[in-house]
Amino acid sequence: MNIPKLLQHPHQHFLKGLLRSPFRPYHFIFHSSAHLGSGMPPAQPFNSLGLHCTKWMLLSNGLKRKLCVQTTLKEHTEGFSDKEQRFVDKLYTGLIQGQRACLAEGITLIESTHSRKKELAQVLLQKVLVYHREREQLNKGKPLAFRVGLSGPPGAGKSTFIEYFGKMLTERGHKLSVLAVDPSSCTSGGSLLGDKTRMTELSRDMNAYIRPSPTRGTLGGVTRTTNEAILLCEGGGYDIILIETVGVGQSEFAVADMVDMFILLLPPAGGDELQGIKRGIIEMADLVAITKSDGDLIVPARRIQAEYVSALKLLRRRSKVWRPKVIRISARSGEGITEMWDKMKEFQDLMLASGELSAKRQKQQKVWMWNLIQESVLEHFRTHPTVREQIPLLEKKVLSGALSPGLAADLLLKAFQSRD
Repeated sequence: MNIPKLLQHPHQHFLKGLLRSPFRPYHFIFHSSAHLGSGMPPAQPFNSLGLHCTKWMLLSNGLKRKLCVQTTLKEHTEGFSDKEQRFVDKLYTGLIQGQRACLAEGITLIESTHSRKKELAQVLLQKVLVYHREREQLNKGKPLAFRVGLSGPPGAGKSTFIEYFGKMLTERGHKLSVLAVDPSSCTSGGSLLGDKTRMTELSRDMNAYIRPSPTRGTLGGVTRTTNEAILLCEGGGYDIILIETVGVGQSEFAVADMVDMFILLLPPAGGDELQGIKRGIIEMADLVAITKSDGDLIVPARRIQAEYVSALKLLRRRSKVWRPKVIRISARSGEGITEMWDKMKEFQDLMLASGELSAKRQKQQKVWMWNLIQESVLEHFRTHPTVREQIPLLEKKVLSGALSPGLAADLLLKAFQSRD
């Protein structure tokens, strides 16, 4: 009997079906729940990296039973050497113990493009994910960390704000992780990674971890591994994750699919009437903060604040319980920073109470799954032998004008589809 067929069994016959079926290659996790009614139990098939995992909720004769049958990633790690297995175990153990060096090495591993290291990274992520879910269950299903996305045009004062804001949070007992994404050069491929250099005080704080990452040409300024780095940071015990993205543009839509709250930082002298800021970006913001509201810039900051308050009234609300707000802050004087944190906590509490936060995170996982699929499919297309042979020839014809780009693309797709 296969898994899809098993999932069709009513829960009262599940154990009988399990005993009659040869399920040696498969592994399950069973969880009891008092909220289970009649009918089919909620099943969540999870098939990744050769790990077959299904959660079942059973209630038998009013007695809660919790059966945990879970196999390690033995099938997926059989090809690993003892050295590689010890390496992954060392990273995992050090990471969950809060060792910054293991967290840094783990993020480096998931950022690697080497095929073997990618496999090691996925095993590490799976181990951390299991640990993370166990901790969330102990926390009554509530998220362990608050994920916040920060973006704004260059010169808006993002790094200055993060340093002041981060120091305030660590002084209050929080553990902060900052994932700063820097743009890579299209010519040389290099990246300055200067955000950590600007945050001199915060980078020396043992309760803060700053990780600059290059975009490597990723559209939107958010690397494909940023979502996985968030998971590692949460596994390392960091309860506030800040993701700083590149400029204003496509990055807002990418970062909004991985955070709980998206904050837009804008300078007061950025032009008139929302100059250069597109409507779609404003719609993504849960909080708009006008920075540098001090000295001679207080008056223009108040004017920009009034303009954005008026603009946000015309936009459709994305949440039933939260209306985006516009505030003024100054990282130099500290004005408005405490009030901003209060607004962020209010947002988190409202979203948790309404259930919107958990629904949002579930949707984000689906979005990122398809993003990774698209990237993998494109890479598979490029590396296909037949396609790889024809790409240089067709590119020359397109450059010379002998072939239109659309026709060249059709020919490559036909070559890919006609493979054996």
